[in-house]
Amino acid sequence: MAWLDVLKSVLYGVVEGVTEWLPISSTGHLLLLERLVPFRAGGDAISNAQFFSFFLVVVQLGAVLAVVVTFWSKLWPVRMKDSSLVIDQGIIRLWAMILVACVPAAVIGVLFDDKIEQLFYNPWTVAIMLIVIGIAFLVVERVLKDRQKRPSIRSVEQIDWRAAILIGLFQLIAAILPGTSRSGATILGGLMIGMTRSVAATFTFYLAVPVMAGASLLKLLKLGTSFNLIQWLSVFVGMGAAYLVSILVIRFLLAYIRKHDFRIFAFYRIALGMVVIAAALSGLFSTVR
Repeated sequence: MAWLDVLKSVLYGVVEGVTEWLPISSTGHLLLLERLVPFRAGGDAISNAQFFSFFLVVVQLGAVLAVVVTFWSKLWPVRMKDSSLVIDQGIIRLWAMILVACVPAAVIGVLFDDKIEQLFYNPWTVAIMLIVIGIAFLVVERVLKDRQKRPSIRSVEQIDWRAAILIGLFQLIAAILPGTSRSGATILGGLMIGMTRSVAATFTFYLAVPVMAGASLLKLLKLGTSFNLIQWLSVFVGMGAAYLVSILVIRFLLAYIRKHDFRIFAFYRIALGMVVIAAALSGLFSTVR
């Protein structure tokens, strides 16, 4: 039975790889998946609860690795030129903007991570934020269409301190309220401050590297490494699945938004929010983990 959980980790990794990058909330999907396909990975009730909390965060490292691999040439500042090492100042500046955007969520995460989970990690918060952000996407896309104004930030290099801080504040909302979707919040914020869809999505991918790696490190420091063999195997298998799927999803989203807007994801979010509400009303989330 324990080995079945290793196979389940593949499913969790696939869901993570898809929902982490599309603006549809990985939390909302994993909340439902946890109840429909319980994931135990061997151990008593306490260790299972601790491990699952750890797993949901650390499996994201597979998705982060996909970003690093996909955008390596745009994120690694060291170059070889004429047999000499050269530091790309443009990439150094980009990393400065990334780190600035990460500060609000990082501070709140370090100080209030457990409290936020206790207060807001529930199906009602997830459902409300799925629907609210979905409606926000529809409104923003309609406003952008009516204005017919060219976006002012048409490349990642144009992102300045002001834009980075504003994106960081949108990311903070996602850090506090599950169901918002980190990618959904930052893409929505990017559109609102004048980024093109591709720039908003690309900067969201970049932000994931320090944010998700930092969240994994925080969980590791809090919970330690005292998990059994099945649990660790589940983590690495889930990470592998998240990595492979993320590679495909990142490429898909960048290609999709060259010709389309985000409305399809908005409608999906609203529908999913209603499904979560229906599941909560039916008592699906009242059972013990």
